[in-house]
Amino acid sequence: MNIEQAGSGKARRILGDIVMGELFLIQATIESAIAIGSGLSTLGKQCDSSNDDAETRETFGSVIQRTADEAIEPYITRFKYLRQLMSTDS
Repeated sequence: MNIEQAGSGKARRILGDIVMGELFLIQATIESAIAIGSGLSTLGKQCDSSNDDAETRETFGSVIQRTADEAIEPYITRFKYLRQLMSTDS
């Protein structure tokens, strides 16, 4: 294998990692937006609901915390998976 072929293979691998990372980023962004939308919907329903079910519903703080956790999870999962893919390619 000559130097040119080795450099070309490495460039392809790097480009492949970049493309895969971008796809994971897009996928995670969509899932995160869905989680944020769901959280906002829950908060809106809580604002519109009567005070009769105040004991059964979540607090605003817990809804916001749950939404934040659900919004960040897709990024964490995809990043871990991408790192695993990159380490097995080496």
